[in-house]
Amino acid sequence: MKTDTALINHEKIHLRQQWELLVVPFYIVYLTEWAIRAIWYLDGYKAYQNISFEREAYANEKNAEYLLHRETFSFIKYLYR
Repeated sequence: MKTDTALINHEKIHLRQQWELLVVPFYIVYLTEWAIRAIWYLDGYKAYQNISFEREAYANEKNAEYLLHRETFSFIKYLYR
């Protein structure tokens, strides 16, 4: 179970990702990546877990200082991990 702090940090990471991609393109990329991964895995939930935006947020949600040091477009590092 996530702590409130981890959940809030997770969502703040998503807000930063949305800001970088100007919100609407974020959702276009998010849904496109989910669709591709859903076909790849044949599993919608597994596809969700492997979206680069989610992988970055889950990997760093417990690090309260992550956003202070995060580089722009860091989610790209999570595309192929």
